[in-house]
Amino acid sequence: MSAEESLSRAEELLARLEKARAELEQLSQADDAEKALDVLTELAELSKAIEEELQRAKREAETDAES
Repeated sequence: MSAEESLSRAEELLARLEKARAELEQLSQADDAEKALDVLTELAELSKAIEEELQRAKREAETDAES
């Protein structure tokens, strides 16, 4: 996967993260603790995936720069 593809994937994940964050905000007003925990878990997973994609993009960019 190229650095550009990794960055694109990270942007997609970031959009999903923002959507989940908005859902969590709505749930906090609805007082649905169980669903809120599910969304928090999703947020944590998305954050980790975004970090992984950014690290992958960084490695690819460094490899490309060395070539």
